[in-house]
Amino acid sequence: MSVKIKRIYEDASKNDGKRVLIDRVWPRGVSKEKAQLDEWLKEVAPSSELRKWFDHDPDKFNEFKKKYKKEIKENQEQKDALDQLIKWSSKGNLTLLFAAKEEKYNHAQVLKKLIEKE
Repeated sequence: MSVKIKRIYEDASKNDGKRVLIDRVWPRGVSKEKAQLDEWLKEVAPSSELRKWFDHDPDKFNEFKKKYKKEIKENQEQKDALDQLIKWSSKGNLTLLFAAKEEKYNHAQVLKKLIEKE
């Protein structure tokens, strides 16, 4: 099992395995064909309020991680979506796709760690 994270704007690879978009909003400028998605699991994404508060600010990342994990724990829809990602990762390679320009400080990093912890 391998969990990777990748910007949706990067080309698909044979090693990606199952490709899952984990953003709440469809990424600008990407056609469904180009995305080569297997799934779009928008329910696992942070709430709009949390996403806007965070705004990919590296100084807020530690607090964002705490709030996002708490949000997942308290929101059944997000929890179910995370459980689905865990199931898929146990069956082979899983690539979490996101649109943010910020590659180091984003929700994909948090999800990757949560999935690998399971």
